[in-house]
Amino acid sequence: MTEAARPLLQIIVASTRPGRVGEPIARWFADYAREHGALDVEIVDLADVDLPMFAEPEHPRLGRYTLDSTKAFSATIARADAFAIVHPEYNHSYNAALKNALDHLNQEWAGKPVALLGYGGVAAGARATEALLPVLIALRMSPVPATVPIPFAAKHVSGEGEARTFTPAAETEAGAKAALDGIIGWLDVLGLRGVR
Repeated sequence: MTEAARPLLQIIVASTRPGRVGEPIARWFADYAREHGALDVEIVDLADVDLPMFAEPEHPRLGRYTLDSTKAFSATIARADAFAIVHPEYNHSYNAALKNALDHLNQEWAGKPVALLGYGGVAAGARATEALLPVLIALRMSPVPATVPIPFAAKHVSGEGEARTFTPAAETEAGAKAALDGIIGWLDVLGLRGVR
């Protein structure tokens, strides 16, 4: 371990749909977290990870993976110290690609803080966030109390393609700060700040 390394926050883009709003939200939150200054930041896009539907023959808690896609995903997630999940709300819950990604692994998630940035329409992803919490707790993750609900998220996105940007409302930015403070607080409790 080196003193110079900062803890790594992985921002997971949960939606894999073309044109998803989660991608510019994740880029905005990554920039916001970098400006915060306490963390190294990396975006993990589930559309790029492209996991098959869970097909490992053994329970993930054993870590005896057979598929190259699972082994690569395991190595990616294992190097993180904390997570922020940018997730949509589909039919009053979170999306299948996120559940599939969470179910692929076990030990790699455990003991790490996680913040949730939910987006949608009027409900701002709140029902999906609530549905996610028991899953994260079952994986022995530590959800931070501050969530970042983003109502009518598409209205805050402008531009085209890779140039799309998300401009947060003041309440969203305040929620992002509280979520980052919560992650850093957990990392301090775990003794992970300042070493890696």
